[in-house]
Amino acid sequence: MTDATREAVSDVVASTLAQTPAAPTPGMNPWIRLVEAGLLEVVWASGMKSTQGFTKLWPSVLVIVAMIASFTLLAQAMKFLPAGTSYAIWVGIGAVGVAIFGMVWLKEPATAWRIGCILLILLGVLGLKLR
Repeated sequence: MTDATREAVSDVVASTLAQTPAAPTPGMNPWIRLVEAGLLEVVWASGMKSTQGFTKLWPSVLVIVAMIASFTLLAQAMKFLPAGTSYAIWVGIGAVGVAIFGMVWLKEPATAWRIGCILLILLGVLGLKLR
């Protein structure tokens, strides 16, 4: 990498890190967007099994639409919330939601160990939100 390229990349990174996002538009709460993104993650992750490796058209369409919506809402929330916190909460909502979905609708085992681990994930998500 040339010095000019290195300097250009450094300038882009520095200006990106220095940018402070504008305030959210009225009516747009980034925490609500993050929860919506997490719930859509539950939809697409739970629906993956029904796509049968993306060989079933309509389940695949639903999963892809939910993925796009989930990522879009996550990106909107991340404009105003810390990236690490946003991502961890999004993943936590998805992990807990899919685990519960599996236990309730797919009859996966609901052992005390599994439920305890889900509670630990919830505790971590709450800790990040409350910090």
